[in-house]
Amino acid sequence: MSLLKSEKTEEKNVYSLEFSVDKDTWNKAIGNSYRKQVGKINVPGFRKGKAPRAVIEKMYGKGFFYEEAFNEVLPDSYEDAVKAARLTVVGQPEFDVKSVDENGVVFTAKVAVKPNVTIKDYLGIEAEKTVAPVTDEEIDAEINTVRERNSRETEVTDGESVMGDICNIDYEGSVDGVPFEGGKGEDYPLKLGSGNFIPGFEEQVAGHKIEEPFDVNVTFPEEYHAKELAGKAAVFKTVIHKIRHIELPALDDDFAKDVSEFDTLAEYRADVKAKMEKRHEAEADKKFEDAILDALIEKLEADIPEAMFVQETDNFVRDYENRMKMQGLDLNTYFKYTGMTMEALRQQLRPQAEKQVKLRLALEKIAKLEKIKAGKKDIDEELKRIADSYQMDVEQVRNLVPEDSIAEDIKVKKAMDLVKENAVVKA
Repeated sequence: MSLLKSEKTEEKNVYSLEFSVDKDTWNKAIGNSYRKQVGKINVPGFRKGKAPRAVIEKMYGKGFFYEEAFNEVLPDSYEDAVKAARLTVVGQPEFDVKSVDENGVVFTAKVAVKPNVTIKDYLGIEAEKTVAPVTDEEIDAEINTVRERNSRETEVTDGESVMGDICNIDYEGSVDGVPFEGGKGEDYPLKLGSGNFIPGFEEQVAGHKIEEPFDVNVTFPEEYHAKELAGKAAVFKTVIHKIRHIELPALDDDFAKDVSEFDTLAEYRADVKAKMEKRHEAEADKKFEDAILDALIEKLEADIPEAMFVQETDNFVRDYENRMKMQGLDLNTYFKYTGMTMEALRQQLRPQAEKQVKLRLALEKIAKLEKIKAGKKDIDEELKRIADSYQMDVEQVRNLVPEDSIAEDIKVKKAMDLVKENAVVKA
């Protein structure tokens, strides 16, 4: 292999490489391609697998074995060319064959490279931090959630439904006397007050007995997702088949003893408030940190090639797909149910990907400016953390993940910690 040319293109931080594979290496690859494929080729006058290479090339063309040979010589020759050009490549290269004959092959590759980065004033970044007070309404809502988890259901056989009940209903809706698609349901378990149905629907189900037919009159919201129904008045023929009353436990000391370690409701309520205050503090810390990192990104100066954003978006899509798989779904099924497309998903994830690329570049530069190191102890601890999280042996992780990559991640994390530790809460 020899690097013939390396030159910058008009695109930001994109280079064009031209490199060759010598005659002997190329001819050896052609021979290997012939030996792999000859057994699959039928040539009249020859037993299968015995036709000479020259005969096959005459029949099918001289380039018949080229593709397999390209795949053999390209990876190593490209890697050598990148090293010779001393480039830090990001994203996937675009390859082309410039020339090929018995004397060898010349490839071209269009590659994006990591940009030069400038960043200043990254220590002492100011950002606001506001911790929201815990209100009585929040405490009540938190305690009521616990009450609902400890509630019990009783079936109502005589009497009317009330808000909070779960009613199994049949319903069929119509607009101007004409039924519409999606407007019919049978034995649907609707919790009155849940807000799952059109505004006004659930309130009109309250006050009726089992098997008593009645009409529910509602108007679809102007912003309703089905445009043909938006703003239209509708009538739903409805009947209740079953009513279950949700009985919440009394809000007293016995309730506190049942659901907590405390003996009195006052002590339990104080503990709920303390935990919510910690939660509010953590939320404020997260917003403060996000504001710092956003400000840090704004201080970054770099001509970032498009390939870096595309590659990081690819990573985000893979993570998204893995989360879907953990829920028992694949992307195609998810797209079918939601109406989402791959293009729309990529557009949705793109801003996060851009932010991640910029943040990483900024932190890598800070690590370099501050001469941050990743020692053996740091690397060993990170290997153990990864091994524990994936329930693997440390040596397995060491063999799978390059230490250089782990060291870079550690330096980036240390740089982030440095920026956060030196940040200032705006007065």
